[in-house]
Amino acid sequence: MEPITIAILVVATIFCLYMAWNIGANDVANAMGTSVGSKALTIKGAVLVAAIFMFSGAVFVGSRVTDTIRRGMVDTAIFAGEPNLLIYGMMAALLSAAVWLNIASRYGLPVSTTHSIVGAVTGFGIIAGGFGAISWGTMITIVSSWAISPISGGLMAFFLFSFVNKKIINADDPNVAMRTLVPILVFFVVTIIAVALFYEGLASVQLPVALWQSLILAAGVGLAVSLWAQNFINKIIVRRSIETLNRFNFVEYIFKYLQIMTACYVAFAIGSNDVANAVGPFAAIITIIQTESVVARTEVPIWVLAMGGIGIVIGLATYGYKVIETIGRKITELTPSRGFSAEFGAATTVLICSQLGIPVSTTHTLVGAVIGVGFARGISALDFRVVRNIFSSWFITLPATMVISMILFLLFRFIFEA
Repeated sequence: MEPITIAILVVATIFCLYMAWNIGANDVANAMGTSVGSKALTIKGAVLVAAIFMFSGAVFVGSRVTDTIRRGMVDTAIFAGEPNLLIYGMMAALLSAAVWLNIASRYGLPVSTTHSIVGAVTGFGIIAGGFGAISWGTMITIVSSWAISPISGGLMAFFLFSFVNKKIINADDPNVAMRTLVPILVFFVVTIIAVALFYEGLASVQLPVALWQSLILAAGVGLAVSLWAQNFINKIIVRRSIETLNRFNFVEYIFKYLQIMTACYVAFAIGSNDVANAVGPFAAIITIIQTESVVARTEVPIWVLAMGGIGIVIGLATYGYKVIETIGRKITELTPSRGFSAEFGAATTVLICSQLGIPVSTTHTLVGAVIGVGFARGISALDFRVVRNIFSSWFITLPATMVISMILFLLFRFIFEA
């Protein structure tokens, strides 16, 4: 391997890790913020959950969306004559998106890492190959998801919290409602995440199972955990009766444990979708270096997905507190039942889109879900000043990363071809 190639690989690796670190500081932080804001998890607990479940989602389910980012956004055939141009472009995309996320995290703004990397890839693609280099069909699909994902997450969270509020929190007998309905909610949470793990995860380690087999296995796991949850709730009810703990605090005490479960669900969904934003361009660079071709199709190496997962966890642990504060405490007041509704709505939307190969914005989905919970409590429960600032940062993200990426692409081409 030539020295210049080694230098490119080393620099690209650093950029990939820097991008992953910023995803952890911004995107994972805003998802964990609901659990921290409701006090269901401490910061240390959130990091532990993210470390285990986000890493699992990244390694076992992350390759599908990674493939969209590295090959679906730009028509790679245009770079067939000069594959190095695509390498410089992907490096520019990584660094420009990472820099923008770093700036946003500094001010506690939960911007979209998906917006950032898509804007960056589009920016260098236009400079390197013209407007014809962009796969506009894929772009339209992704852009439409930016509107669909927050609305879907918001609606799901709105109706779920309304159901929880009516059927459990304000039920005539909370004890009976808890014994009946919470195990059902546990069943759905566990079953959905287990389907993704069995169907995609086992296939990634060369143990593929059919979808119907995954559904049966997942339902079995979901049933077992829901029965355990029912027994657990019964024991708590015996120890902490409704007479010794007021109705609201009693329900929220139970939902604290349920929200920890949905935090695991969110972390898994984020790992499955957002690791692509860091390792997608990096995987493209590795493929070009190994094959000297921009059209070769190779599997995303497990070690690349793992590297991205590790970087994301470190970013959350070291710099995620600023965005956690915004999501967890500033948009609307969160309790475990509200946080559970927001997390479940957001994670389900993200996981479904991951299965479809659509790199949706976890930020948009989660913020939409938190707003949905706020609406369920009444419009006065929302701080629209904070919401306005968040929405403004979303609109700035795409053009900002496009411009930065264009400049960096020209700079890298000058440096490495000088």
